[in-house]
Amino acid sequence: MDFSSELVRGSVVPVVLALLREKPMYGYEMVKLVNARTNGLFEWREGTLYPTLHRLEAERLIKAKWQAGESGKRRKYYMLTRRGQSELAKRAEEWQQFAGAMNMLLAKG
Repeated sequence: MDFSSELVRGSVVPVVLALLREKPMYGYEMVKLVNARTNGLFEWREGTLYPTLHRLEAERLIKAKWQAGESGKRRKYYMLTRRGQSELAKRAEEWQQFAGAMNMLLAKG
């Protein structure tokens, strides 16, 4: 199913923050994980993700560090900051309320 670009855009930040709550990750790892966890319903691409990562880093919600991965290749790993943890909690609550309201409005009577 193709989701509208507005829906996808509105979900990128909370998804990135939630992923980084699990562990530090590099960009391509996040893309692959999102696509796998949604069974391909989300089809993220790196070009969609990196502008968001740079913005979140500028807002100090995440920070980045270059380090060698398991294969020895240097990658830029992103990690959640305390400020990012607070933002994730806020956005998760907001999403739950929004989704609940939409379900009520769209439920078949």
